[in-house]
Amino acid sequence: MFLKILAHPVFTNLNFHMPMLVDLSHPLVMLSGENGSGKSTLLHSIQYALRGEAAEGYLYNLDWQGLTPGKVFLFDAEQHNPRMQLELFRDQPEMLEFLQLASHGQVMLAMFQQNFPALDPGTILLLDEPEMALSVSNQRRILKMMMELVDKRNFRIICATHSPVLLDAPETYVINLDRHVNRNVMTEQFGTEGASTIQ
Repeated sequence: MFLKILAHPVFTNLNFHMPMLVDLSHPLVMLSGENGSGKSTLLHSIQYALRGEAAEGYLYNLDWQGLTPGKVFLFDAEQHNPRMQLELFRDQPEMLEFLQLASHGQVMLAMFQQNFPALDPGTILLLDEPEMALSVSNQRRILKMMMELVDKRNFRIICATHSPVLLDAPETYVINLDRHVNRNVMTEQFGTEGASTIQ
């Protein structure tokens, strides 16, 4: 499965060269790159393309290469945190109690154990920084769970991440946006890596 982006307003501002070809043929794809390099933008762009939706200034071609498209589900760990949307669970007292007592990381693990496996077989699962609230050991757990979703539920997973656990795993295919763009880097006011910026 290949996505060819012909035009994109954000990627043009980030100095991506158009057209941009993104290889999504692997069932477990990781998008890596510095803050501001376009990982989340690309993830949302992939969602538009997979759903066949139009977005202003965004032109693309998607080659399924004989694959049958499944349902597309996007989960942004920052925006979709169930603990910040308790009103949605008023009619589910057990779930409401769990969300009020559990940590952000425990809720994220529950998504992988219960909610994601309940999606239709063949789902294309798009994840934006699912490791955000997880310890290193639990990042290893969600990697195992991702592999099980691929193997047992025929999922395809595309994940924007900073996690070395996910990026360095031999089972994942990594697309590093830093290698293809003069990225939107931090300004010098933040100092150099490892140096103090406290005045």
